[in-house]
Amino acid sequence: MFLLPWLIGFLGLTLGPTLASFYLSFTDYDLLTSPRWSGLKNYEYAFLYDRRLGNAIEVTFTYVLWSVPLKLAVALGLAMVLDRSVRGVSFYRATFYLPSLLGASVAIAVLWRQLFGADGLVNQLLFMVTGIQGPAWVTHPDYALSTLIVLAIWQFGSPMIIFLAGLRQVPQDLYEAASMDGASGWRQFRKITLPLLAPVIFFNLVLQTIEAFKAFTQAYIVSGGTGGPVDSTLFYSLYLYEEAFANFRMGYASALAWLLLVIIAIFTAIAFGTSKYWVYYEDESR
Repeated sequence: MFLLPWLIGFLGLTLGPTLASFYLSFTDYDLLTSPRWSGLKNYEYAFLYDRRLGNAIEVTFTYVLWSVPLKLAVALGLAMVLDRSVRGVSFYRATFYLPSLLGASVAIAVLWRQLFGADGLVNQLLFMVTGIQGPAWVTHPDYALSTLIVLAIWQFGSPMIIFLAGLRQVPQDLYEAASMDGASGWRQFRKITLPLLAPVIFFNLVLQTIEAFKAFTQAYIVSGGTGGPVDSTLFYSLYLYEEAFANFRMGYASALAWLLLVIIAIFTAIAFGTSKYWVYYEDESR
């Protein structure tokens, strides 16, 4: 009885739509008429003929491969800075976590578009400091994706908190022993912090990679829902949305959704498969 509300939600809002999407991926469905069975035509079109899909995959991969490592590096660096008993550290932790709460919102995406506009604050500061008139970052195909990567990096709060919790579990006597042996701070970081923090790094890596593949709001707002300029910010999820609700090709969009699931599953499997070579668990030494 206590689980019944969750079961109803799971069956009606998760499992049911998932199975319906799988069925629709094999149909020609425009949201206005009944689905017509088309077999593998949606998948065939995606693999052989859809050039915009190839571009969307390239843009998304570029976004993931740049944003995830840089975000984790910034998050780990700040976590190490905040893992100290200094005055007001609780305030700083809450402040640094705030971008993760706000970063995926529509309001922040709109603000980001204004900041990186032709007359935005970024160009104003750039002109004041260097005298250089910057481009319209969000409307230039060479820079638009970079602004979204910077926005993703700015949302470092969530992995930072997880790293901070992991750092609290590293025994301090290891650092004391290393210091007595003359190990530098960098050597302690490489030989103690990174190996013992590997499970936390792995967890953040998988989680942030999945989230990056599903990124949508930022690209939708910054590009005006088009993925422009010249499809330079056409994320996979944004292209899926366009096909479903702009072009009324819900059957094809369902196929794209399942292909995205397969892509994420492959990356996750690679992460788990390679983890045995670099992730250290303390229990394994017993």
